[in-house]
Amino acid sequence: MPTVAYLIHDAELGQVEVCPDSRARRFIFRVRDGVLRATVPTSATPADVRRAIDSLRPRLGNALQRCPVRHIDLDYGIHTDLFDFTLALGAGTRFCVAATPDGTVLRCPPGTDFDDPALQDWLQKVVVRLLRRVAGQVLPPRLDRLARRHGLTYTGVRIGSSRSRWGSCSAQGSINLSCFLLKLPARLVDYVLLHELAHTREMNHGPRFHALLDRITDGQAAACEAEIKRYGTGL
Repeated sequence: MPTVAYLIHDAELGQVEVCPDSRARRFIFRVRDGVLRATVPTSATPADVRRAIDSLRPRLGNALQRCPVRHIDLDYGIHTDLFDFTLALGAGTRFCVAATPDGTVLRCPPGTDFDDPALQDWLQKVVVRLLRRVAGQVLPPRLDRLARRHGLTYTGVRIGSSRSRWGSCSAQGSINLSCFLLKLPARLVDYVLLHELAHTREMNHGPRFHALLDRITDGQAAACEAEIKRYGTGL
């Protein structure tokens, strides 16, 4: 999976995530969760990326306007196989997180102004904290089961809130996972976990890595890779 190698900060367009990809033959710009992402050939320099941004500036600006960061209000929710979260009006004067048989609910005081930018910033932090907490409970056991099933070993696992990649594996075999994995269907979560586990044996994306990944995903690696591109990290 192409990962974010560096960021370009543009005064008009904001942060641009740059993802070099050995398979890319041209510049491809997409908006994910309100952030512009550029997939570029590995030979492209930051200056090349800036020139591409300048040449496409009006179109990129329009794309960002069509795909803003999602507003968190009473209509907001995350409903996936591994995480269910909603907001609801409460009776009190304070925000309160409650666990229910159906998932997690953030109860909000009556009259809450969801258009307040400061509140939106706080709500996003609350959702990320909840995602990290649940991910810390759900993902490590899932990773351990998959590792045991396929005879793969790792030295540790850490849950973070990376918006640039679903997961990564260090040269020492330690695996980092983004809490935003919980936004994915369970089968794609398992694909990411297997992808990183495969790196404990093959640290590159060469033929042996792809052969291993294809074997442990029962031949579904290419299909999962294509499907996961439809999802973005972040809220």
